[in-house]
Amino acid sequence: MDFSLSSEQKALADSVARFARSELNHDVQSRDRDGRFPHDLWLKCGELGLLGLPVDASHGGSGLDALSTCIALEALGRGCRDSGLNFSICAHLLACVVPVWKHGSEQLKAKYLRQLCSGKLIAVNAMTEAHTGSDPFSMLSRAVPENGGFRINGTKTFSTNGPIADVAVFYAMTDRDKGYHGGVTSFLVDRHEHGFACGQKFAKMGLRTSPICELVFDDVWVPAANVIGHVGGGAGIFTESMEWERICLVACHLGVMQRLLEAAVGYARERRQGGQIIGKHQAVANRIANMKVRLEASRLLVYQAANKLGKKRSVGMDAAITKLFVSEALVETAQDALRTFGGYGFMEEYDVERAVRDAMGSVLYSGTSDLQRNIVASWLGL
Repeated sequence: MDFSLSSEQKALADSVARFARSELNHDVQSRDRDGRFPHDLWLKCGELGLLGLPVDASHGGSGLDALSTCIALEALGRGCRDSGLNFSICAHLLACVVPVWKHGSEQLKAKYLRQLCSGKLIAVNAMTEAHTGSDPFSMLSRAVPENGGFRINGTKTFSTNGPIADVAVFYAMTDRDKGYHGGVTSFLVDRHEHGFACGQKFAKMGLRTSPICELVFDDVWVPAANVIGHVGGGAGIFTESMEWERICLVACHLGVMQRLLEAAVGYARERRQGGQIIGKHQAVANRIANMKVRLEASRLLVYQAANKLGKKRSVGMDAAITKLFVSEALVETAQDALRTFGGYGFMEEYDVERAVRDAMGSVLYSGTSDLQRNIVASWLGL
């Protein structure tokens, strides 16, 4: 299949990368050191359309297809050296905006979608629970019908954007007898109208500019109009959002891998050791060649999977394969960049050490690598 970019897609990638380089990279090291979310830059990303890439223009989005969405996110990853900001954008867009866009009622879309696409509202996905992790079948959160709405209770953890979020896409059990399939419902919970609390905040190894916390929903009442999709349809909505996240989030990783490759090549052409540039040493050259191979293989997987999003009823195995391969490729590429830079790569000023720290989370979020292998195995009938 030919994945040559159209002139429009090339212009899109160029404009996003140029914007990211010029607007998003000031003071990255201190932001990372302080764990500071750059709200001003978030709003700039909203102005450019990055927070609503696939959403139709009538609701404030950019109206891009899934492949073009990935191309834009790849360019963002290449141009923006703040992977925490990129991660917050993807968590907001793919796990929250997409479910509202795809399944929200017209009333819900009219009230929230345009502000979510502009960045005036920030969203958090509230699914993971401390005692269940990647096992949604064991969900403890509950929603009980009451007075034309639902009374919800539950505590979620590892909630990206939680400390700064205005709305939450919250999943709760509405019918225990039906279990996860048919018994879970998705709600849009407005912090300002309905209320939810930020519990413990977490300090992280990487992605430090992307805030994360525990969320507490204690006897929160939401109207029935804030059900996303239909009662009992939460499992399908969550699965679809994870397909979007596992494919499009790792598109950002492609840009990071490209940036690390270019940095490693540039350094290997200049740094001298033993009377010649280190790129002439086979060990270094082979390492950088592996970085290139991983990048090209990863890009093909992302583009192929993205091309199926919205066209096939389910892309679960494609999404799992893509997420598994690209996230592990990112970790290996970041480590290879560190080895190429040697001692300098260990220092803050070269940004390589931060790239390694940021990359490590990729094999955990959106489902661990082990979970992705389990998904692939199940599709193979194992």
